[in-house]
Amino acid sequence: MAYDEPGRSGQSEPTLAAPGVGVETVADDLQNGEPGRDRFGVYVLWETLLLLGFGALVYLLWQENPAALRGSGLRALIVDVVALGLLALAAGLSLRTAAVNLAIGPVAVAAGLHFAEQGDRGLLGAVGTPAAVAAVGGLLLGLVVVVLHVPGWAASLGGAAGVVVYIEQRAAPVLVQGDYDPRGIAGQLFVGFAAVTVIGGLLGAVGPIRRLVGRFRPVADPARRRGVAAAIVTTGGYVCSTVLAMLAGALVASSDGTVTPTAGLDWTVLAVGAVLLAGTSAFGLRGGVFGTLLAVGAAGLFFAYAQERGWTVSRWAVGGAALAVGLVVTRLVERYGRPAAEPARPVSPPPTGDPAGAGGWAMSQPEPVGDWPPALPAQSTGNPTDPWGPRRWETNSPIWQADDR
Repeated sequence: MAYDEPGRSGQSEPTLAAPGVGVETVADDLQNGEPGRDRFGVYVLWETLLLLGFGALVYLLWQENPAALRGSGLRALIVDVVALGLLALAAGLSLRTAAVNLAIGPVAVAAGLHFAEQGDRGLLGAVGTPAAVAAVGGLLLGLVVVVLHVPGWAASLGGAAGVVVYIEQRAAPVLVQGDYDPRGIAGQLFVGFAAVTVIGGLLGAVGPIRRLVGRFRPVADPARRRGVAAAIVTTGGYVCSTVLAMLAGALVASSDGTVTPTAGLDWTVLAVGAVLLAGTSAFGLRGGVFGTLLAVGAAGLFFAYAQERGWTVSRWAVGGAALAVGLVVTRLVERYGRPAAEPARPVSPPPTGDPAGAGGWAMSQPEPVGDWPPALPAQSTGNPTDPWGPRRWETNSPIWQADDR
């Protein structure tokens, strides 16, 4: 049964459209997002600065040792950059989905150990098996995050602890079995890595894709579920990032020739720091196009330059510095990359007149009522007649006149 209520209609009532008010909060999605497109000027500016830094490191390394940028030295440098780039892609993909995967470093070390031990058993045994295991592990991790709806960093840190237990079963460095050398296809590896990075960045710049990938980003209450689409995309992000980390570990092992059993969290810090430095937001959703390629290339050039200078540089130190700068970049991206604020629009007045024009729900306003009680009619002030005096017929009667005489 319906009830008539003043001002109620079948259409939504007009409201004041002010930026940052109501449902237009943080995430850029159709229900809870800010209107408009992200501004990419901040990415253009920051990636230009990264390009200048990349060029400066190329110049410094060339001045120190020109052989490091040609021939076998260049091929070894490219393999190192691609290996770090795969880890950065894994970190960047999970960050874009707003559920960072902190287990990528231990997964890379564990995959490197397996590749070193099984390298002489063919590509299927050395890479195929750990890839399947990594996919299953990423799937389980993603299901834990989306089913329980818990923070990705906490769940992935627990997953990293389990992988470290596997790594600690080895007490000494493991020599790589087999003679596969990826430096022979360094050029193809770099082209493939660059293409995946840039195409992924371009796809992430498309509004509908960006909203879909970053839908897991919280909008109000962090414990609020974000829907089935967000759960599927986040789980897929964990699967892909874990497999990418496995490939990075196998590439590092085949290039170095030996794998040291370490926890691998320094690789996680370095990869996440490089992605934040590239312009990917720590809150998820937002990111640039060429930033990851430039940041990873600059990191590889810096490590090569430090080696040429004889410096002992820790991945912890470089990753920590990249994280510190990357957090500042995140603040800039969130401040200047979000859609521009729209001016507030005034509230439109409620509909008046015929109730049928309001969908049959609104009641018409009654006409104003006159004064109550009603005012007495105005009386004439000229020679008023006394109601208690003699009647006119009595006064003019001849009988009364005779008696008076």
